[in-house]
Amino acid sequence: MKLMPLLTAVLVSAFLYFAVFERDRLLAFAQVTSDNTEEQIESIDTDRSQHTISVVAQHSEAQTVDSVVVLRGRTEAARSVEIRGETSGQIISEPLRKGAFVNAGDLLCELDPGTREASLAEARARLSEAESRVPEAEAGLAEARARVREAEINVNNARRLSEGGFSSETALISAEATAEAALAGVSRANSAVISAQSGIEAAQAAVAAAEREIERLTITAPFPGLLETDAAELGSLMQAGGLCATIVQLDPIKLVGFVPEADLDKIELGALAGARLASGREVQGRVTFLSRSGDETTRTFRLEVEVANPDLAIRDGQTADILVAAEGRQAHLLPQSSLTLDDNGVLGVRVVDDENTARFMPVTLLRDTVDGVWVADLPETVDVIVVGQEYVIDGVPVAPTFKEANG
Repeated sequence: MKLMPLLTAVLVSAFLYFAVFERDRLLAFAQVTSDNTEEQIESIDTDRSQHTISVVAQHSEAQTVDSVVVLRGRTEAARSVEIRGETSGQIISEPLRKGAFVNAGDLLCELDPGTREASLAEARARLSEAESRVPEAEAGLAEARARVREAEINVNNARRLSEGGFSSETALISAEATAEAALAGVSRANSAVISAQSGIEAAQAAVAAAEREIERLTITAPFPGLLETDAAELGSLMQAGGLCATIVQLDPIKLVGFVPEADLDKIELGALAGARLASGREVQGRVTFLSRSGDETTRTFRLEVEVANPDLAIRDGQTADILVAAEGRQAHLLPQSSLTLDDNGVLGVRVVDDENTARFMPVTLLRDTVDGVWVADLPETVDVIVVGQEYVIDGVPVAPTFKEANG
């Protein structure tokens, strides 16, 4: 007979005996063991809750930092004008090519005068003729007025003689009729003078129109700038309203962006602004315009910044990241690694409170720099956990070791 099967049978029999005949004593023993286990677990949990976690913290004091409004925009020429002809004619000047720089008053297009010089000469001749009629008309007016005075004297003499019985009433009537005729002559002479003066004015208007028509034959640049198109080609026929050239003024140049409603109150006219172009070039200027009327679709407001561009290196239509200086704000400079998220995904930091326990505080991220991040919405002084913040939650006791702000 083998020994192991015999021992197994004995153990099974003993277990069945205690399970059936000594059941109460077995359960009592098991209950005591269970109570001891629970007490041990509670003791372990208590020890864990009372355990202090070591962290590294940084004492931070709020500082006033310049706030900025960041916009996405573009460059825009200060002025862009299509120069068009005011009259028709054939181009007789050599064209300027696009990209050429022109000053104010430089010739862009010249038209063939045709018969306009002859029209001007005719208008001047008519003016001279009209001017010559005025002295003649004025002399006739003076003669008519002299006749009136003479007729008035004759009427007075005839009236005295008639009253004294030395002249007939017929003579008085004849003198009065002569006076009336003289007055009518004055009226006609005065009309002749007015007509002569009107003729002068009409002739002067014709001369001015002919001169203006000749002036329109020469089209010049209204301001200094660059040609965006070739000037009209030699020999081509320009109609009234036809395009001669397009000029853009790039010095100064404008930076144009669109400000959201939430940032409107942060920006003032004259505020310092800077921009980085897509090429990497950085420029500075000041805000010269902020629209009072917003776009109905985007609810944004147009902003313009004037920037000097003496070398004309900045072109019209370049992409620009615009930063506009706003009123300063209290903020803390912290390591970027100190930022964390709570269970709801809110950005913040964990701090050491007065009782040396961890506590989460939400923050607003203002700016990211090479030295760290500037955050707002924290107390003026605060102890921020910079190492170990991911291993603690609100209410957990901590043993902070403090480091220098730049350590």
